Amino acid sequence: MLHRRPSAFLFICLTVWLASQPHRASAQESAPSSPSRDSAVLAPKLQKELGKALEELRAGASAKAQKRLEAVLKAAPDDLNANFISGICAAQINDLTQAKDYWETVLRISPDHLGALLSIGNALLRENRPAEAAQYLSRAVRAQPNAWRAHALLADALLRLGSLEESINHAELALELAHGHAGTVPLLLARALLSRGDAEHASALQRTYLQEHNADPAATLAAARSAETTFEFVSFIPSSWLPPDVDDVMPSVDPSVPCNVKEVLQKSGQRIQELVANVDKFTATETVTHESFNKWGFPSPAKKFKFNYVVSVEESRPGVLNVEEFRDGIFGLGEFPDGIATKGLPALVFIFHPYYAGNFEMTCEGLGHWNREPAWQLFFRQRPDRPNRIRVHKLGMLGPSYPSALKGRAWISAESFQILRLESTLIAPLPEIRLVTDLAAIEYGPVHFQSHGLDMWLPRTAEIYYDWIGRRSHRLHRFDNYLLFSVDDKQRISVPKTDVPASSSPGLNDPQTP
Repeated sequence: MLHRRPSAFLFICLTVWLASQPHRASAQESAPSSPSRDSAVLAPKLQKELGKALEELRAGASAKAQKRLEAVLKAAPDDLNANFISGICAAQINDLTQAKDYWETVLRISPDHLGALLSIGNALLRENRPAEAAQYLSRAVRAQPNAWRAHALLADALLRLGSLEESINHAELALELAHGHAGTVPLLLARALLSRGDAEHASALQRTYLQEHNADPAATLAAARSAETTFEFVSFIPSSWLPPDVDDVMPSVDPSVPCNVKEVLQKSGQRIQELVANVDKFTATETVTHESFNKWGFPSPAKKFKFNYVVSVEESRPGVLNVEEFRDGIFGLGEFPDGIATKGLPALVFIFHPYYAGNFEMTCEGLGHWNREPAWQLFFRQRPDRPNRIRVHKLGMLGPSYPSALKGRAWISAESFQILRLESTLIAPLPEIRLVTDLAAIEYGPVHFQSHGLDMWLPRTAEIYYDWIGRRSHRLHRFDNYLLFSVDDKQRISVPKTDVPASSSPGLNDPQTP
């Protein structure tokens, strides 16, 4: 059975429903691999000791941190965060064997724990065991595809193993995802390119690194020849649970290439109009991974959900688009973790539809790259003199609505003018509903519908971060097994045929016949 929510508005409404009901486990929820043992269940005194140990580790006081951690583990030997931090502490005093034991304990509790996977991979690289490191780092990339450190470390392992092309691919991804904070990854990439025989590209990377870091040329050349990308273990402790704000860092672009923002908006708008014309409804399998963060930035063990997901798009009247979503197994908003239902992700791309693009200030920052594809990098911001018709937050099913002005950045293919990636966040918090943060990052990819002869760009992953009434959470949505409902000349919905995405669609799994 599909639960259909009433449409709050006839125009596009990207809505996060903030429900007041307590969380109840959905019938679709996967059973956790082990009981939740995050630090939220620790007694207040132990939570405080864990927080102090974390502060001491960041300050370099490993001995003091170790004493506090021993006390916490004595009271709660299976606590996920205490074991992870204890591993970092052991690594800081060069006891990598003990550190890996702590991290393996973490992985037994939470097999996809990104920090533990990165830390073990990092330790194995320091021990020059790249084949073993690559196993953990590949798991890290699968667990969190947008974690730049995971790609950077895997690139290092693969380079040591002689897998040049794979190493180059992961190093380039790390550079894109790090938004200018990738450390010595450019030198690692330069070394891989040099090994492949691409001396010109390698030299350009080294020159750029020199300019950006005011580094000594001789030292940079020496580093490039023996580049390894290992990190201080304490860097795997998140200083913030949020990625950088779109205003904090502008990813690098090629300033020598002129950008015609009107042309980019016109052609990308045409691609989105084609999407609306070709789609009445599409279905997908949606897998959601939810994790909550405590005050020190540590996540709880992840909870996973899987839904049959249906999206309906229609022009309800001239100049007005309506997007509705349906999920099976959801009969009340309280069944989502934190009582917060993620709604409206498919509508976000309509920021670039001609009906709505004029409500935003659009700036072309230049020619960049995404997933190694040349892409125009556009910054957008809601205009104060235009109506906000994209995002609304609603408190409860019948509660008041709060328009939410957005800013963000999009990467638009320089060849096809399809949206490759879109990031958005609030221009300002909403104190009326105590919403501090609402950040979305969506990646799009091509899906080939063979029976309809169509190639369409649809969401493949979406990450959501929010901070509402003190609840800090992160959700990763994955979409696969796409099927398309088409509309015939009589506006009747046709029965969907089985469609198989093209094998060139990265990140999308081939759907199975229902």
